[in-house]
Amino acid sequence: MFVKIASLAATAALLTVGAAHADGTLNVATGGSQNMVDYVTDYLGPLFEKQNPGWTVSVVGTGPGDAGSQAIMEKLKAQESSDKWDLDVVVTAQLQTGKMVEDGLLQKYVADIATGKMATRDTSKMSLGMNVEGFVMPMFHSQTAIAYNPDLVKNPPKSFDEIKAWAEANKGAFGYNGIKNGMSGVAFTAAWMYAYAGDREQLMNGPYDAARKSTPAWDKALADLKAFNEFVTFTPGNAGTLDMMNRGEIAMGPVWVDMFYSWQADGRLNPALKLFLPEPGMPGQPYYYAIPAKAANADMARKFIELATSPKVQAEGIVKRFNWYPGIDAGNLKDELSADDWNKLFSDITPDELASKGLPFPLGSYFAEINEAYEAKVAN
Repeated sequence: MFVKIASLAATAALLTVGAAHADGTLNVATGGSQNMVDYVTDYLGPLFEKQNPGWTVSVVGTGPGDAGSQAIMEKLKAQESSDKWDLDVVVTAQLQTGKMVEDGLLQKYVADIATGKMATRDTSKMSLGMNVEGFVMPMFHSQTAIAYNPDLVKNPPKSFDEIKAWAEANKGAFGYNGIKNGMSGVAFTAAWMYAYAGDREQLMNGPYDAARKSTPAWDKALADLKAFNEFVTFTPGNAGTLDMMNRGEIAMGPVWVDMFYSWQADGRLNPALKLFLPEPGMPGQPYYYAIPAKAANADMARKFIELATSPKVQAEGIVKRFNWYPGIDAGNLKDELSADDWNKLFSDITPDELASKGLPFPLGSYFAEINEAYEAKVAN
């Protein structure tokens, strides 16, 4: 019921966009949380307007999660028979972006902008198993990692094998929320399957094989995770993991990197806490900038995205304002960040580690099956 209400509200908001469209107005629709709307309203839009006199950026938010991006996709589908569509730039999540590419709702543009070659991570080419190369530029990457207290963990694990051994030797000191009440625990579960269920590339990029969930490797990975859970503390969610670590109730657990650094910046989290990415890596997810297939102002849309993905804007807007990892490759930002800002975001997890161990979430069908299998074979 919540998803339906959210989708209806988002669709209603989008219905007002067409009326506002006029020469000199660039219409942007963004899924995601309110802070993504505020980013365009308060920072990126005014910057674009200053560089392009006579143009106004109009932004509408459609809400977080898949429902917000679904509303944008439905808006574009409803205009398929029109010659020009009244959205110029869309900011959408992985699943719906891939579907929009497959349905012909987006246009290729990445090769036409100066920053197009600055995004080389796999997420700029594949989105949950769907080929989006040339159609998208990541706005930012939100990444999960393992946080730990160095006063309690002198030699942090380097792999999932070492995490298992450490948790068994320190019962209750590792904490996560399973797959309930937060995506950090879901990401840890997906990473566990990448480490132990076999054929990680197929889980991330397909092709989908319904028989995979019945393989011995899959069953053993789940059985081992159930055994691992005997040694852990379950937390009430993403924030709960950080709260418990801050109070010393746990010493290690999966977190969202941007949330971790934002809490430290706000004084809500022990500044001594640190992060690492274990082998073979952990999932994260981008939001994408894309241009609708028949955008009325496609040339200006390309200029907008080129600005949004420039090293200077990525450094100031994405890294410094939100503690997100940049959408473009981090090395492009080295000259735009002070040593303190660079070290704050990349001292624990280097850009090279992020590139090699920052993984996508599983293909949609595998993602659903992993969560269902956790409920059936791990949680009970």
